[in-house]
Order: sequence, then structure tokens, then C-alpha cells
Amino acid sequence: MEIEEIESIMLTVCVTGIVLFMGFIMVDLARKSNAGKLGTFVILGGLGLGVFGFVMKGFIVELILGVKL
Repeated sequence: MEIEEIESIMLTVCVTGIVLFMGFIMVDLARKSNAGKLGTFVILGGLGLGVFGFVMKGFIVELILGVKL
């Protein structure tokens, strides 16, 4: 196994872990602040939009350039 393969696997695992942890933080923040349904939607929507943008960037770069990240 080459170092590039290990780096690719670790990047995928670590970024996925961070995204899941951020999701946990958002849900915990909504619960502890008694945000209600609208507040929870705003928290998850607003903060989750950044994660969505990060994921979409990878797809868009792959579509435009034909480069696998």
C-alpha cells in the first residue's frame, strides 16, 4: 500500500468523522437551547449549508475537470 492510498483513505475517514461530529454538535446545540422546531431547522440548515457546500465542491470539480479528488 502506497503512502498516497493511505493519505486518501485517512482523508476520507477523518473528514467524514469531523462532519458527523459537527452534526452531533448542531443537534446538541438545538436541544440544549430549547430551540423548538423552527430554531432546530435554522441551526441545522444554516450550519449544515457549509457542509453541503464542501461536499458539492468535490462533485462540481469532478464534473468540470474530470479529476477525481
